Amino acid sequence: MTTLQDRGETAADKKIWVTLKGLPLTIRLEWPFHPSTSGADFWVLHGDIRLEGSEGLHAPVAVNLSQTVREVMPSLEPKDAEAPVINALRKEVDRRQIEFLKSGKLLPVPFSSRHYDFKRQQWVFGKATDDVMVEFIERKVYWQTTLAGGKRVWLADPAEAQYLQTTPAHVVEIAARLVAAQGLLRIEGDWAEPTQGLLGQAARFENTRREAVEELEKKHAFERG
Repeated sequence: MTTLQDRGETAADKKIWVTLKGLPLTIRLEWPFHPSTSGADFWVLHGDIRLEGSEGLHAPVAVNLSQTVREVMPSLEPKDAEAPVINALRKEVDRRQIEFLKSGKLLPVPFSSRHYDFKRQQWVFGKATDDVMVEFIERKVYWQTTLAGGKRVWLADPAEAQYLQTTPAHVVEIAARLVAAQGLLRIEGDWAEPTQGLLGQAARFENTRREAVEELEKKHAFERG
């Protein structure tokens, strides 16, 4: 099985993680997890989320893994923990809980049981409809190719499927049936290339990104009073 560390992406090393709100992010995680030094019963992983396309806006974070969730994870190694950690961070950005600044202070981010369904024994970040997945795939391919310079984008990434609460096969099927059919993608197996039809919609993707940033800034400005 292809892992997050072995995607075969030789064209571009820079991975763009798009949120459902349309924000392109890069996420750096400082492995490994380590026990909290405050005496609390949780594990900590430091990282930094950068808002791509902005003038250096970022959010330093401390992911606080609860003991309850630690017990259901096979390990705290990247092969088991990277995808749910990244998706938990994306979900917090979706929920406008993370503020991007040019010089931000370290923000604690809970990585807790609200992200895990113990009954079904699976991670839950919100079930995306097919329509939402169409928009997500368009944005994913656009931002990955324009910001990272790659020509092809891997559609069957299990981390993306987990974030959308579906399967890699369904993501590929949606891309082929609904996005490629509009002439926006060229599909080859589990990979996609943007057409000029997609790349020509730069204003739409940038407007979505700008509106999401504005909503985020308004929310945090209101909280600061």
